[in-house]
Amino acid sequence: MNARSRYDHLTSNRQHFLDIAVECSELTLPYLIIRDEIRPSYKDLRTPWQSVGAKAVVTLASKLMLALLPPQTSFFKLQIKDELLGTQLPAEIRSELDLSFAKIERMVMDSIASSSDRVTVHQAIKHLVVGGNALLYMGKDGLKHYPLNRFVVERDGNGNVIEIVTKELINKQLLPPEIAEIAEQKNRNSNSYGLSGDDVEIYTHIKLDNNRWMWHQEAFDKRIPKSEGKAPKTASPWLVLRFNSVDGENYGRGRVEEFLGDLKSLNALAQALVEGSAAAAKVLFLVSPSSMTKPQTLSKAGNGAIVQGRPEDVSVVQVGKTADFQTAANLASQLEKRIADAFLVMNVRQAERVTAEEVRLTQLELEQQLGGLFSLLTVEFLLPYLNRKLLVLQRNGQLPKYPKDLVNPTIVAGINALGRGQDRESLTAFITTIAQTLGPEALMKFINPDEAIKRLAAAQGIDVLNLVKSVEDRNQEQQRQLQMQQQMMLAQQIPDYLKAPALDPSKNPKAEEEIEALSQAATQTPIPPQQ
Repeated sequence: MNARSRYDHLTSNRQHFLDIAVECSELTLPYLIIRDEIRPSYKDLRTPWQSVGAKAVVTLASKLMLALLPPQTSFFKLQIKDELLGTQLPAEIRSELDLSFAKIERMVMDSIASSSDRVTVHQAIKHLVVGGNALLYMGKDGLKHYPLNRFVVERDGNGNVIEIVTKELINKQLLPPEIAEIAEQKNRNSNSYGLSGDDVEIYTHIKLDNNRWMWHQEAFDKRIPKSEGKAPKTASPWLVLRFNSVDGENYGRGRVEEFLGDLKSLNALAQALVEGSAAAAKVLFLVSPSSMTKPQTLSKAGNGAIVQGRPEDVSVVQVGKTADFQTAANLASQLEKRIADAFLVMNVRQAERVTAEEVRLTQLELEQQLGGLFSLLTVEFLLPYLNRKLLVLQRNGQLPKYPKDLVNPTIVAGINALGRGQDRESLTAFITTIAQTLGPEALMKFINPDEAIKRLAAAQGIDVLNLVKSVEDRNQEQQRQLQMQQQMMLAQQIPDYLKAPALDPSKNPKAEEEIEALSQAATQTPIPPQQ
């Protein structure tokens, strides 16, 4: 079965999830997810009556983005497997390895910062929040995102991806000559079969085969030359993401779907309030049919004009729905609050009494609410993304290679992970507790200062090259200080030596030679020891 037929076959299983995703997108960000059409028309998109949904999606996506790929720290760390320390590797080299791993981590984060990965990941996270599904491809030019209407997926009974088919439009000028010729022929005959103007439908078929990912591209049911690719199972460039997973389902569920009822109700109330307020704001004057006052006279009269008539003949129409408007507004306010709480829309009070500690506690509470959402994204996004990133950088020579059977990459993003900041705080608290409990003497007796400094630097992610003095440098400084002290003591003792009979020229013929030798010893510059 070719890729196009396989895509059409798997589309029926996706249709239900795509319909829900489109409905969720219409209430939040209408442009985000649309129907599976060759030429989508954005003119038919309807704007929702409220902006609460859009603000909620953008806010939650931004918070998840900062938590998954923080810009100021590393979201992972490399460490030696604990069972190998003391057996295959000496335990005393752990600090040196941590410093080396911290350097590799900085190189990886610098590579991510110099690319556009964060922009693409943020777009994918918005799709996850709204539609619950997204597909990322890690190519040579960076990340590429596929929305739900452009890919189908099949999973096994354990939820593992075994097959992916994507559909995209590519200009025929970018295709090989033999495929472009077929496109020209199809265009002359009819404007169908995956051809729309100068664009051609390209299908990419990705399948897991013998623990390796294999893929190729097809156009007009023919394989495109040089479109094949393969990758290890643990370092695939194709990342299928879900927000929430349900057993037995090939696709995920989004956050918006969980609160779709509140968003529908809020949208209906917002429409009623807007239309009702517009009707209430309309000014209409009523003139009694039996009155002598003519409506034409009133309509043509200018400001301050004098006309004939009676005041009781003219009245103003007022919509007596103020109580109903108040009820609708109160309900809409309650819905907005529920949605804001669900999507972590936090408004920090702008006041002088708002302390930094209060803000920190509020942020900690938000992280605790988000903690359960990281587990699935860690398994399906962060770990495959990190493994693929390390593999590509090592192949390009931008990253030193390390033994994979000895090193364990660990994700430190999320509330439950032990990040480097927590490592630093734990180490600092341990040293402080020893000093406070047992005294500074016990601290100097039991704690190795060199090891403590190395671990603090590794936990902080700081490069200690030419920053922290080595043991050899400190020994050389101690030797030079000792020599200088000895010279100073000798210089202070020279006047007393001159008074001795042995240094009296009248009694000792060699007194002048000994005095000169003492002077040179007191003034000469110490020679540092050879390395």
